[in-house]
Amino acid sequence: MAELHPRLQADCHVVGRFPLCHLLVMNDANYPWCILVPDRPDITEIYQLTDDDQQQLLRESSYLAEAMAIMFNADKMNIAALGNMVPQLHVHHIVRYKTDPAWPAPVWGRQAARPYTEGELLQLITLLKTTLPDVVTG
Repeated sequence: MAELHPRLQADCHVVGRFPLCHLLVMNDANYPWCILVPDRPDITEIYQLTDDDQQQLLRESSYLAEAMAIMFNADKMNIAALGNMVPQLHVHHIVRYKTDPAWPAPVWGRQAARPYTEGELLQLITLLKTTLPDVVTG
C-alpha cells in the first residue's frame, strides 16, 4: 500500500477506498471537495500508471464526479491533477457553484480554508459512504 504524502495526511480526512484509489475529503468546508489518490508507490503522473490502472482511475474519477455533481447539485465539477505542492499523484474533485466565493476562478488561494466541525465532517462522510456504495472503509 502506498503511503499518503504528509501534506495529504495533514489537509484531508480518509473516507475509504475504491479498487485503485483512496478517497479523501479536503478539510475545507468552503467547497465539497474530494481527492482520489491511486494506491501505487512512487507515481507522480497519470501516464506512469499501467494502462489498466489508467482506465480504473478514469472509472473511479467519473463515478465520483457524477455522484458529487448530483449529491451537491453542482453548477460545474472541477477535476484536476496538479501536483505542484504534493508530488504524489492525486486528483481533486471540487463542486463549484456560480455563487461560490471564487467563481469563476480556481479555488486555490482565493480564501482561507474553513475546517469542518466534527459534526459537519461526520455528516459529509456519512453522506459520501451512503451515496457511494462502492467505497470500502477501513
